[in-house]
Amino acid sequence: MPNKTIYVADDDLPLYQRAQEMAGGTLSATITAALRRFVEVEEGRKQGYDEIVVRVGPGLGRKQRFSGVLLAQWERSTNERTETFRIYRSRSEKFVVHLERSEAYTNVGPNAEKWNTGWRAWIGDWSADQTFTRTPAESSLRVAGSLEELRGMVPDELYDVVADLVDQPTIEDLDI
Repeated sequence: MPNKTIYVADDDLPLYQRAQEMAGGTLSATITAALRRFVEVEEGRKQGYDEIVVRVGPGLGRKQRFSGVLLAQWERSTNERTETFRIYRSRSEKFVVHLERSEAYTNVGPNAEKWNTGWRAWIGDWSADQTFTRTPAESSLRVAGSLEELRGMVPDELYDVVADLVDQPTIEDLDI
């Protein structure tokens, strides 16, 4: 295996030692992993893709990261919750659907039908008891390999928007 020598300034030595400890391996493996990640991000950036970090799961969930470009965002709300759909195109030309759902409150008491009709029903009757359930916020990430696969994952109106955008280039060079 060929040898490469890198010189590390004395001030930077603690950083290299800490990186090696965190990686649990050799300094060479640590540097290679960092360079691989750097090259991947920079190549994507030069192609017009951003580093996207989203939360997935219940509540705050966990973070997931990928390179992509936002194609469309669509929101809808009901009396109980709001939903936000974001569709990205990944570097591998797949469609990534990130769906965020807010907390949901559903009235279940004896006057549930009245309370679910909106705020106008509440005026003048604040003394009535309310019973409701609460569903925590959640988010999900799904990947579609093709436009046809995407069709069943998102509302029809959003699908139509994305279908119109698919043939547009990620970056268009202008001769101006």
